[in-house]
Amino acid sequence: MVSSNRESGFGRYDVMLEPRSKSDDAMILEFKVQDISDGEKELSDTVKAALKQIEDKNYETVLVEKGIEKGHIRKLGFAFCGNEVLIGSLG
Repeated sequence: MVSSNRESGFGRYDVMLEPRSKSDDAMILEFKVQDISDGEKELSDTVKAALKQIEDKNYETVLVEKGIEKGHIRKLGFAFCGNEVLIGSLG
């Protein structure tokens, strides 16, 4: 199941992919545009900010409440600057 911009934990995630089977992996996707004024000098800084947001706002809460083990939750941060994209992950 795909859901977008719904509340979980202390905020709203961008996109969540929820597996039909609890033994499959779930994914939380957070998208960010590089913001140099926030100190994001490299796209890698923006990826770190996206992943930090997923962690700080506990976006995995709704998945854990549905019985999906933390080991089956993948967290992906997407950073954009013009035509460049960098993706990083946790879990």
